Amino acid sequence: MTAFANVADVLGLPPKDTAARSPFGLISQIEHGLPVEALERVAHLLAPGNAQFKYRLVPKATFERRKGSRRLSSDEGTRLARLARVWSLALAVWKDADDAREFLFRPHPMIEDRRPIDVIIQSEFGAEMVVDILHGLKYGSAA
Repeated sequence: MTAFANVADVLGLPPKDTAARSPFGLISQIEHGLPVEALERVAHLLAPGNAQFKYRLVPKATFERRKGSRRLSSDEGTRLARLARVWSLALAVWKDADDAREFLFRPHPMIEDRRPIDVIIQSEFGAEMVVDILHGLKYGSAA
């Protein structure tokens, strides 16, 4: 399965929607607005006991407005897809959702003792730093 298909799965996009599993298909889905349900799904996967976590990705008032349109903005979808991509990689490295969560929510020395989840949400550059750490763990270099 490709990385794009993994991201589509994490986002809860229909498995039969092969277009959404290609790079440009996923970009198109994000640009046209991912469903609000994708935010709910990702928030539940990453922080199952925290009903407020989704508001770190989309502020509460904005989320309430989005429920009417049922679609996220392109920026919100990009942030959500970034988180889904790193979550998918964390699962591939740790092979267990609880262990992946532990990694993402615990301060890490290679990112100045910040929590990976925080730097992922903050920026694409932060997400790439976490991806580098995960690749190091997966392929055997120091992390």
